[in-house]
Amino acid sequence: MLTTDPRPPSGPPESRAYAIGDVHGRLDLLDALLEQIAADRQARPCAREFLVLLGDVVDRGPDSQGVVARLRGLDDPTLHTVFLMGNHEEMLVRALGAQPQRLRDWLKFGGAECVESYGVDAGDVAELDPAAAAAVIRAAIPRGDLAFIDGFADSFRFGDYLFVHAGIRPGIALEHQRTGDLRWIREDFLESHVAHPLFVVHGHTISERPDERANRIGIDTGAYASGVLTALCIEGTGRRYLATGS
Repeated sequence: MLTTDPRPPSGPPESRAYAIGDVHGRLDLLDALLEQIAADRQARPCAREFLVLLGDVVDRGPDSQGVVARLRGLDDPTLHTVFLMGNHEEMLVRALGAQPQRLRDWLKFGGAECVESYGVDAGDVAELDPAAAAAVIRAAIPRGDLAFIDGFADSFRFGDYLFVHAGIRPGIALEHQRTGDLRWIREDFLESHVAHPLFVVHGHTISERPDERANRIGIDTGAYASGVLTALCIEGTGRRYLATGS
């Protein structure tokens, strides 16, 4: 049975966080949502503001390169940015790094669209030896982009909230969570009714609209296919949403 704290979860005092779900190469939607967030910030000034990308900013959609460039270019000193690593970033880093044998799996899993956005013919490199293919792709992607992605964090705490890509392993202390679970977990987390140490905000699993539960909120609304990219805004005990249209 779910044991709930009678107090609603809260962000830190005088702070606001905007968490954006899985972008998956949709620069058009990211630009539109960032415009909404900028307008919201102007209309509702707050002392400390955070922008959190919940991972899977690359793959599947048409412009991973543009998304990475847009995120790398965010330079507003009044907005603290946090980038979390999703399973798609993990696959990219491994396939282009120490585990080129995973490259063909990554290409089939959405990586083909990513490499195409960097000017690489995915069909051609898929025919190469994995190590050679990885070398071709690495040569096409700016080193700064690869370093940026490789530097993504695994989680971010915001008051009573924990932002992660996929979820957490129920019943395991936060300091003992495995990165594989933070980036990949599904049913064991999604179907759990236990009260987690912190209220979890995550992406990774698509739902038609934000999936609000007593112990978590999922905000992956399948942007690459649906045209709906969602942001959750948390301020104090309040929560509200911003989203692009379908």
